[in-house]
Amino acid sequence: MDSPVSSPSFRLTALAHGGGCGCKLAPSVLQQLLQDQPVAGPFARLLVGTETGDDAAVWQLDGETCVIATTDFFMPVVDDPFDFGRIAATNAISDVYAMGGRPIMALAILGMPIDKMPAETVRDILKGGSTICAEAGIPVAGGHSIDSPEPIYGLAVIATCPTASLRRNSAARDGDALILTKALGVGIYSAAFRKGMLPADAYAEFIASTTLLNSIGAELALDADVHAMTDVTGFGILGHALEMARGSNVRIWLRADDMAVFSQAAELAQKDFVTGASHRNWASYSADIALPDGLPAWRRHILTDPQTSGGLLVSCDGGRAEELLGRIIAAGYPAARIIGTVEEGEPGVRVTP
Repeated sequence: MDSPVSSPSFRLTALAHGGGCGCKLAPSVLQQLLQDQPVAGPFARLLVGTETGDDAAVWQLDGETCVIATTDFFMPVVDDPFDFGRIAATNAISDVYAMGGRPIMALAILGMPIDKMPAETVRDILKGGSTICAEAGIPVAGGHSIDSPEPIYGLAVIATCPTASLRRNSAARDGDALILTKALGVGIYSAAFRKGMLPADAYAEFIASTTLLNSIGAELALDADVHAMTDVTGFGILGHALEMARGSNVRIWLRADDMAVFSQAAELAQKDFVTGASHRNWASYSADIALPDGLPAWRRHILTDPQTSGGLLVSCDGGRAEELLGRIIAAGYPAARIIGTVEEGEPGVRVTP
């Protein structure tokens, strides 16, 4: 291992009680909060609302085009303000790529403890976000800012999509194969980072993954054999696979050994560098998950690990999975893997070695 990442005198993460998508409410808590909320109702043009836990809302604009809207923000997962801004922006834009959309503009969401941090730090956070938006080909066209006890940054993102190319998390089919486009382990690395125990080479691996835009989603959505997509974030691979299973009314099988994992995640997980969100995730959805007998706790933590700016989970025709995987890897996602299958059955997730 390289030496741990050196800590600056001013630590963004010290100003927040959590960081990244590990800040998300547990799935069970979110379900309770949303259970009495109105659904689409009379809004005939609202194609996607809160019904299936999809990544963004979708409005039918005309006969051929829809508008995709999302918002995502969180507290710092790293101390470097520029990196924090880049990670938060990449994560927010991922929601529209997961629906098959192409972003057209973003609005910044900013909450900062102004009396506790230098103005140049805030500027660097915004600059990091703008850099990623420029990479995605969109402007940061405005936003809103408040003085808050903890630092918060993210984006509201607007995208468009041909209605025929819209992809949801609820259209996986019997016989599909599942592809995951990025490696797992973001939460484990962030837990080690907060304790000053993340090696420098692992930090570089972490940044490379979390600032990689999921723009391949917009390309995959043009293929009729790609049936469903979602991005893997705070609920971990198990939680987001379960959302897909429930929304699609199917059973999902995942192969743990086939998933790409950050190079030092297993070692760090065995040393108990895991987030509180990993425990909350398992408590929320374990009743619908079947794990292999004797699976060590550290391996389960990789499966429940909250991913900040994680990869896309893609459900596609099983006969074309290898071809599509090759396209994804060639597009710049070397950690992409075929990790499971879809079949008819009681909705849930089953994990094999």
